[in-house]
Amino acid sequence: MAIRINRVYTRGGDKGETSLVGGQRVPKDSVRIESYGTVDELNAVLGLSRAANRDEPGASEEDHLRLDAILERLQHELFNLGSDLATLPADRHPKQPVIEERHVTHLETTIDELNESLPELTSFVLPGGGSVGAFLHQARTVCRRAERSVTALARQEAVGEHALAYLNRLSDLLFVLSRWASRSHREPETLWDPARS
Repeated sequence: MAIRINRVYTRGGDKGETSLVGGQRVPKDSVRIESYGTVDELNAVLGLSRAANRDEPGASEEDHLRLDAILERLQHELFNLGSDLATLPADRHPKQPVIEERHVTHLETTIDELNESLPELTSFVLPGGGSVGAFLHQARTVCRRAERSVTALARQEAVGEHALAYLNRLSDLLFVLSRWASRSHREPETLWDPARS
């Protein structure tokens, strides 16, 4: 798909409407716009995670590169998901990239590989663990919000067949990644202790 962005502003959205990929005008607060807007927000938090990973010391070069490669792949996939959500099924181009079952399977494989090196949990993890871990925890919560939005959209309109499974599995991966990054960057992981409240 050829993408051309010649102008940053068009004035077309000044009255609270925007265009879907097929040209349909919809309110900016519609569930579909909320869905792909939240996916976009998630992508931005992954960008913060990648920047923090480059700047935070402690991890080996191999771990820095591995985490960056995983996050970059996720960012590309989230753009594909956002594009799909911004397109009504009738307007989807045959070559338009969409989330497929193989993407969900890849998330599961990555979760299993990373989780093997982590200690077993005995309680819930408090968000934190250095800047990389903290940003990944934030990404996890934004991912869950995106999943809720897409679930609401799916009740009203058709969405990609694997969109919800992808977001569900992605939030699991982001949790594991936050733990893996904290361990890699030698940051402490704080477990929830109800007695300390």
